[in-house]
Amino acid sequence: MSFRVRIALVAAAAVALAVVVASIVVYFVVRGQLLSSLDDSLRDRTAAVLSDPGQVFRPGPFGVQGYVQLVGADGTCEANRQRCVLPVTQGTLEVARGERGGYFSDATASDPNHTHSRVVTFPIHGPGGTAAVQVARSLTEVDHSLSRIRWYLILIAAGGAAVAAGLGLLVSRAALAPVRRLTGATERVKKTGDLSERIDASGDDELSRLAGSFNTMLGALDDSRRVQRQLVEDASHELRTPLTSLRTNIEVLASERTLPPEDRERLLYDVVEQLQEMSLLVGDLIEVARGEQHGVEPEYVRLDLVAAEAVERVQRNRPGVTFTTDLDQSLVRGVPATIERAVGNLLDNAAKWSPPGGEVRLEVKDGTVVVRDEGPGIADEDLPHVFERFYRARSARGMPGSGLGLAIVRQVAEAHGGEVAVARANGGGTVATLTFPRT
Repeated sequence: MSFRVRIALVAAAAVALAVVVASIVVYFVVRGQLLSSLDDSLRDRTAAVLSDPGQVFRPGPFGVQGYVQLVGADGTCEANRQRCVLPVTQGTLEVARGERGGYFSDATASDPNHTHSRVVTFPIHGPGGTAAVQVARSLTEVDHSLSRIRWYLILIAAGGAAVAAGLGLLVSRAALAPVRRLTGATERVKKTGDLSERIDASGDDELSRLAGSFNTMLGALDDSRRVQRQLVEDASHELRTPLTSLRTNIEVLASERTLPPEDRERLLYDVVEQLQEMSLLVGDLIEVARGEQHGVEPEYVRLDLVAAEAVERVQRNRPGVTFTTDLDQSLVRGVPATIERAVGNLLDNAAKWSPPGGEVRLEVKDGTVVVRDEGPGIADEDLPHVFERFYRARSARGMPGSGLGLAIVRQVAEAHGGEVAVARANGGGTVATLTFPRT
């Protein structure tokens, strides 16, 4: 059963229930009004009997004028039609004995027509003591009217349920139109794999917000797949060159040709360098992929202490460069390992571009890391692209590196809600600024 049909059935059931309840209330209200009118006429008849007790034995028709019978305390009965036809109950005898007051009741007379009657029973006092008088009026007209009302209400309830079901189908069709569009878009994406699919998300109701969230999810998936595809393409491109060179050198070393010792040593040195370059590239690729996952819970980190550890690590790999530090106590919230990697990448990049014996200055203050080198600086045309993955400036293409170092720095900064920027420093060199939200 479709969701649309279920909504229509629920709407029809709710309307039917409401109509049934309303019909029952209307039925009993109308019945009460009809009986109230009949009871008023019986009270008038009772007053007439009390004012003229002789009416008890005066013959009269059963219908409009009513039927009257007298019941004694011993259960004997006399009637204005010479035969008692109203049932003498325990309540009637209690009234006749003076044990209770008058009351109204419904009863079926024992006349040939078995007339359904409304009966009022009340006490009357005479020379012989107390007796009970029963005055009855036929309920035939009232029953007939109530029967017609019942059928009218049944037809109204059935018609209301049918109309509610029809309207429920129409309303559910209109209300579920965004859901149908969402379902259609999902099925098209599943069938074609096209994540550029979008649906109309106009409006501010719940379904429109759901459609907007669906579009946002598709956009995020599309961006993620595009970035993944670009990463794979760039990685394969970057790996192709060292793999080709490494294969060529290994083939030469494995050939049967006799190489001079100096050539053989140079080829072995090139193989080692290429393996180191590939190891660095693979490590950076793993770091990029790992950085896109947020499985590590952040914690409070002393940025100055993390920066000091990064300086020690980079200094061991760059002994020809001098590092000077100005570290103020600074507390941020993040993942220590990734923050150290980002600071280390900035230091390593600065050291790589520094001349032999050059100086790299590191400053940490108020959640901000500033790294400055004495290198040639970054060309203006390269500044907008330095944080792109695998981007290598023309002047850097002959130098070792994967082109992922600064991309990792930006990824770490964005993951921590911070930012990173580079600029040409006054007096030469480059200044890089990595900022984290202060804690």
